[in-house]
Amino acid sequence: MGRGGVTDPSEAPGGLRARAAALVAELGLARAGEVGEVRALAGGVASDIAAVELPGGAVCVKFALPKLRVAADWRAPVHRSRAEYAWLGAAGAVVPGQVPRLLGWSDGLLGFAMEMVAGPGVSLWKADLLAGGPAGPLAPLVGDLLGRVHAASARPGFDRAPFRNHDDLWALRLEPYLLHAALAHPGVAGRLRALAEAHHRADTVLVHGDVSPKNVLVRDGAPVLLDAECASLGDASFDLAFCLNHLVLKAVHAPALAGERLRAARALWAAYRCYVAWEDAEALGARVAALLPALMLARVDGKSPVEYLSEAARGRVRLLALPLVADPPVSLPLLLDHLEART
Repeated sequence: MGRGGVTDPSEAPGGLRARAAALVAELGLARAGEVGEVRALAGGVASDIAAVELPGGAVCVKFALPKLRVAADWRAPVHRSRAEYAWLGAAGAVVPGQVPRLLGWSDGLLGFAMEMVAGPGVSLWKADLLAGGPAGPLAPLVGDLLGRVHAASARPGFDRAPFRNHDDLWALRLEPYLLHAALAHPGVAGRLRALAEAHHRADTVLVHGDVSPKNVLVRDGAPVLLDAECASLGDASFDLAFCLNHLVLKAVHAPALAGERLRAARALWAAYRCYVAWEDAEALGARVAALLPALMLARVDGKSPVEYLSEAARGRVRLLALPLVADPPVSLPLLLDHLEART
């Protein structure tokens, strides 16, 4: 969703320009002849995303792709855009300003327009972390954001109808991550399959499904969460483990910063758990501790491996994760202690 305005150096494809112009015209944002530059935005593997210059300023448009831009053959239903639009609307009501403001949806084009989050005060959390910046200042704010959205979705009266997308979560996350990793690790394949099946059945809270530093913009020191294509009812532990996993992987990537990254992980959990009223927080933390090592494996041996780890670092991730998948710690603090002692 803009990635802070970072663009693909290639010119936006004609097809994307035509779709973008049709979308903004349908939504009444501008007439077709008023559409200026259309810049394809880099960073997404699952969608065509572009910044569209209009007389009133730039907007961001997004259209889901049927085949994701990864090396493996990975396909997903394009109707997931509806779930993303619904998640942004639901989350925006809970944490206004911490998700992009919506500008309209098109059934015919299966796409939508939203606020363009860019400018001098905007950066991408992933880029900040890979440049050696601290995780600590933003991590508890991400935990707070996530806790507020999960808590709101667990309350009576929340409209769950747009989010019965368990099969999309399976196609976009559980199969390509956990089951694909199981093919490479037969010794823990049963455990990985059991985790995938449990998360496929879960429906406690509204899960974003891709809470990752690449989907968090930093605007004036606060997080703005993007890219909710995987949104579904699910288990809160998925979002937590998914995000914390990225802090763990960045600890492996930069051992000199490992202590800071893992302290940030603890701070994220501490900020989040204040909102847990729908179940016992310790039980939730235990499920995070069980899933996180599985996701560590998934991000080196699944369909979408992280690109910044060296082969040696990938090997260290496997050595760390495999025994923890087979026999996970009973709590999240114990898992983080274990990882800090070994990174």
